[in-house]
Amino acid sequence: MRLDGLDPVIHAPKRLAIMSLLCSSADADFTFLRDQLVVSESDLSKQMKTLAESNYVKIHKNGAGRGSVTRYSATRAGRKALTQHVEALRSILEPTTGDPSDLDDS
Repeated sequence: MRLDGLDPVIHAPKRLAIMSLLCSSADADFTFLRDQLVVSESDLSKQMKTLAESNYVKIHKNGAGRGSVTRYSATRAGRKALTQHVEALRSILEPTTGDPSDLDDS
């Protein structure tokens, strides 16, 4: 079991979902992410700020004012962090190969 691979930045459910979406595509815009996650604009902005400060996402702004579009893409560091986090989760969730009675807490 690998607990050391869990990333506290990515572990939060909304940020995990964001990273999963971004790592499965080239990029995504703010509206798409907001609608997929069913979160408020302020909540999504907060989550994206945390991911950007961790260098897990890159922010691309196009235009200004009402016509502006903000797009996000996962960085190489973000993709690597997600991969390591998922591997750590799998190691926790996979059944052990040892004797099942070893898991009995009684």
